[in-house]
Amino acid sequence: MIEHLQESRGPAFGFAVRGKLTAEDTTGLLAKLDTMIGDYKKPIGVLADLTRMEGADWTARWNEMRFLERHTSQIARLAIVGAYNWEEIASMVLVATAALQAQTRYYQSSELSHAWHWVKMLKHDEETPVRIMYPGHGLFQDYTPEYMGI
Repeated sequence: MIEHLQESRGPAFGFAVRGKLTAEDTTGLLAKLDTMIGDYKKPIGVLADLTRMEGADWTARWNEMRFLERHTSQIARLAIVGAYNWEEIASMVLVATAALQAQTRYYQSSELSHAWHWVKMLKHDEETPVRIMYPGHGLFQDYTPEYMGI
């Protein structure tokens, strides 16, 4: 089940996942995000509270990856909030965010207010505790083809 968080306003959208994430859950969420992205001409910030998430089915993951692929330039910041070690969360989310150009940061559940602050701000506040998961440069930014002469 996905819950839209009331703190969402302006160019910041937040949601919490409870239980196992299903394809049906992602359909409604992604439609809301599509609408929000259409309303704002500048990139938005997204907060995903995964504190009570208990996994996801493959179709839900596929929907998420396809959405991120379509909107890679419209999402500037992605804050992941969780109760697990950030390394465990990274293994769950990094596959989907690898193609995303957004900065991705992890916050513990006790740091929820810091996550909201960062998602809503245009610049990074150096006082906020941060665990950078992905710097937001695009998956193939530094890629150089090896076999161009073949």
